Amino acid sequence: MPTSVMWKELTAEDLRAKAAENAIVILPIASMEQHGPHLPVGVDTFLCEAVCRGGAEIAVTDVPVVVAPTLWCGMAEHHMAFGGTFTFDIPTYLAVLRAFLTSIARHGFAKVFIVNGHGGNIAAMNAFLPDLTRETGLTLYATTYFDLSRSDLAPLLEDQKGVHHACEVETSMMMVVAPDTVKHDRLAQAFGMLNGDPRKAFPAKRYDSFKEITPSGVVGDARRANADKGEKLLEVCQEGLAATLKNREMWA
Repeated sequence: MPTSVMWKELTAEDLRAKAAENAIVILPIASMEQHGPHLPVGVDTFLCEAVCRGGAEIAVTDVPVVVAPTLWCGMAEHHMAFGGTFTFDIPTYLAVLRAFLTSIARHGFAKVFIVNGHGGNIAAMNAFLPDLTRETGLTLYATTYFDLSRSDLAPLLEDQKGVHHACEVETSMMMVVAPDTVKHDRLAQAFGMLNGDPRKAFPAKRYDSFKEITPSGVVGDARRANADKGEKLLEVCQEGLAATLKNREMWA
């Protein structure tokens, strides 16, 4: 049987060999937060790990790669009012990521690809990247998995051009990745903010709890979701990640 690409499924000896191969370490970062009345709070963690596993399994025939354990907590203050949510503050999140990356570097790995699966992490990750690169000495990239395949996702969708929250995309993908966790009997209530984000009417940014702008906790329309669409969306995201891992110029 082929060797697993998942760090958690390998022995320490296996991982020393991966480091000796100069393998790229994928570090999935996600969240544990409310996802409307129809999806579990672990959506971002389920989906990010599934994309990273699948992308790594495609890429590993061309480039050595291993998927580190998923960091399941992120920046989710805007979901706290619904319950069921964990969140970091900025100093804690930075400290945890620094500790993860330092551990990876101490084991002899030199290349890390942080792959994010939660929109609320993006601003923090971009802000952290210079310091984390300088402090660890790693060749370090960061992305959000659905940004790698944005143009390929859009033609598969009915009402959206990209990923929103607990929406057509995430619900369809969860019907494939963790189908038993989807409450189909609640899909009729699983929509929100269909007329766009009301905050965009103002010329400056402000913070609002999701509960104030989408009582359902959903942005988009999960009523459009189905498993066939989920299979296609998952495949597109995995292939987008694999193509980036195989970009030799990027990882030279």
